[in-house]
Amino acid sequence: MSKETREAYIEKLEAKLREWSAEIDKLKAKAERSEVKIKEEYHKRIEDLRARREDIKKRIQKLKEAGGETWEELKSGTEKAWQEMKAAIEKTASKFKQKTGGE
Repeated sequence: MSKETREAYIEKLEAKLREWSAEIDKLKAKAERSEVKIKEEYHKRIEDLRARREDIKKRIQKLKEAGGETWEELKSGTEKAWQEMKAAIEKTASKFKQKTGGE
């Protein structure tokens, strides 16, 4: 993979991570305005999302430093973590919307 392609890939990951960070912040704000039971559940989910986000940040840093075969291995693991993060955010947002009847 060329250096430009690698850099573009990493930039894409970092941009999406920023979007997800904003989504986590929005979910946290909505949870704060919710009933206590919902608030507790969503605080747990938000903490899980934050932990996943930190894991992906670390993976991105490793990608920046990796070369050759290591790059491909790390990319594969990052893609899997990426898909899991995406699914977790979508699931949390969907459940929150169902429970609160809101946006």
